[in-house]
Amino acid sequence: MSTKGKIESGKLFVKQIFATMWFNIPVYQRPYVWKSEQVSELLDDLTLAMTENPDDPDFEYFFGSFVFQSKAPGSENGQKYLVNDLLDGQQRMATLLMVFAVIRDRVDDVMAKETCQKCIFQDKNEFMNIPEQTRLVYVTHPEVTNFIKDYIKTDTGTNKKEQLTQEWKNSKDRSVRNMANAVLKMHEFFRDHPDTDLKRLLKFLLNNVLFIYVSSEDLEDAFRLFRVLNDRGARLRSSDILKATNLAELETEEERIVYAEMWEDAEGEFGDDGDGFERFLNYVRTILVKDKARLELIDEFEQKIYKPKHLDKGLKTFELIENYLKHYNELLYGQNYRKAGNNHQFNNLLMVMQAGLLGTDWMPPLLRYFDRFQYQRIFDFLKQLDIKYSADWIGGYPPTYRIIAMIDIIKVIDAAENVEDVFKPKINPKCFDIDKDSFIREIEGPVYGNRFARYLLLKLDYFYADHSAPMNVEKLSVEHILPQNPAEDSSWVKDFSPEERVEWTHKIGNLVLITGSKDSSLGRLDYPEKVEKYFKDRICISPHALHVFFREYKKWTPEELKENHRNVLAKVYDHYDIVEGKSE
Repeated sequence: MSTKGKIESGKLFVKQIFATMWFNIPVYQRPYVWKSEQVSELLDDLTLAMTENPDDPDFEYFFGSFVFQSKAPGSENGQKYLVNDLLDGQQRMATLLMVFAVIRDRVDDVMAKETCQKCIFQDKNEFMNIPEQTRLVYVTHPEVTNFIKDYIKTDTGTNKKEQLTQEWKNSKDRSVRNMANAVLKMHEFFRDHPDTDLKRLLKFLLNNVLFIYVSSEDLEDAFRLFRVLNDRGARLRSSDILKATNLAELETEEERIVYAEMWEDAEGEFGDDGDGFERFLNYVRTILVKDKARLELIDEFEQKIYKPKHLDKGLKTFELIENYLKHYNELLYGQNYRKAGNNHQFNNLLMVMQAGLLGTDWMPPLLRYFDRFQYQRIFDFLKQLDIKYSADWIGGYPPTYRIIAMIDIIKVIDAAENVEDVFKPKINPKCFDIDKDSFIREIEGPVYGNRFARYLLLKLDYFYADHSAPMNVEKLSVEHILPQNPAEDSSWVKDFSPEERVEWTHKIGNLVLITGSKDSSLGRLDYPEKVEKYFKDRICISPHALHVFFREYKKWTPEELKENHRNVLAKVYDHYDIVEGKSE
């Protein structure tokens, strides 16, 4: 279909694709990632289009596009037949393969069954020199190959509901989990829509549904096309393209398999949506470029890393990314509390930063520091990093300023001859300085409603925590001690004047974090009843709240609130090296 060096495009109906074409999913492709929503949407769209256009042979339902590299017989060692490496369109093609299998297993018509089966694979015929071939082959994923063999290729395979449910719940392979779920979802859809004529749907799918294809025999051209087209419901990400670009630079298939699996495992660890892994790759980009990102991730790598020769494509890129992945996992998930200070202070502060700070632009300097100095004074560095980033954020400095401040710290780390040079930098001695006036102004007034309020309360929990164990930073909500809307007959109204309630209700001294969801009726109880209820129902277990409710104050009047406010601010100021609320 293609000529060397020539890019071809056109339209193909599903019956043409699934009767005459064979596809490999190459090593650089992403896993099958479609979820229930995409599968249901596909079946909804197809059945609706079929219903609204009954038996119209000229109706064309555009299903999307796909990109492939065409490989003629003999183009690679041992290749005897024409195959196509599918660069874009895997999600749709694999889903259609499963649709054919589900229709096959739900219809009684013999011809319909045979038609579906021929769309899935062809039998071997030694007299006609025809090999046995499956329409879609996952070259380096034996788990997926086995799944297709057992459930898709095998007649009645999709009816094995219990086994498919186990695959969905327990398989270690992400593609297998998602494929098993897709098959189950398809059966569920057809059970919920019993009026769907499956034989008619099969005919519509084969004869009225079409794709736009783009192909080339040249891999570089195919990659270029791969960059600009989307999957239905699974938009190609810069990380996919970056992986493909670098895998193409590797010399051996063995290396491609190793680093494709490394990449895929990392994507799985960061989550199926891919956003977490792409964010991590941006950390690496920041460390290398030392400038604010102004282009898409793949263009940043091409224009600012590869073009200036800061890093070579292929093996060097994979080794660098693998190195920083190890750093990231050790810092965030490793058993490093002894190495970082013989308790959980380092890990707890890191958790507070992750849970409470706006953005993660502080992560690149932390990774770069660990890359250079490992655990040498790493807790001291994390404290300085936290103070700088949080103070700039709370003080109202814009995102660009905060990003540049973090990049300046990376430059200091790069220039340091030893770890002490980071804390007493020669090239930028004020890189950790903060605007204390802005910080003081923000935290001394009402803070409730500001995004940094929860972070400050997490930090107070950190100050009061027993760091012999990890902190709990999940499922916490901000609670007012003096409630926002006290009952008219409550002690709150008797003890606090309207002016005092206006001035003090939303200040940091009147706020704590509690576990679970807030209960407004509980929050309006008078102080002794509130404390008793919190203790009885184990609602309040955060360290700062425990200190306030159970160790420090038996009542809550303006005097106690103001005293706690002063104590809280003193804790914060001490951490930020601010003397008695003054910027010196």
